[in-house]
Amino acid sequence: MAEPAARIRLDKWLWQARFFKTRSLSAKVVSAGHVRVNSQRVTKPATMIGPDDVLTFSQADEVRVIRVAAPGTRRGPASEAQTLYEDLAPPKPREAAEPQAQPPKYERKGRPTKRDRRLMDQTRSQALD
Repeated sequence: MAEPAARIRLDKWLWQARFFKTRSLSAKVVSAGHVRVNSQRVTKPATMIGPDDVLTFSQADEVRVIRVAAPGTRRGPASEAQTLYEDLAPPKPREAAEPQAQPPKYERKGRPTKRDRRLMDQTRSQALD
């Protein structure tokens, strides 16, 4: 007879695969109904999952679609955790924010320095000319 596929609790697997920092946080997300297993909304952290199940959930303003590769036995290092799943929708690379133009030094908040006052006086005199 063939052995049944190894299965594990959903909240425990999400914690072991390092998607959430604590197991209680992963259980809270599942209980709130923010996780789908094979396109079915799940609200019980004790839902059993196994290899080839597809999980969909949001994490850090991104929707993650994950295929479970292995149930895992412990919460190990990140390199070990990455072997537990296959990312079906890898996160998009974040765009580098354009550097914002610096305001003139005399427009900083707080009391202006002596140098700032001189710059302000200089710009005022140029505007009057």
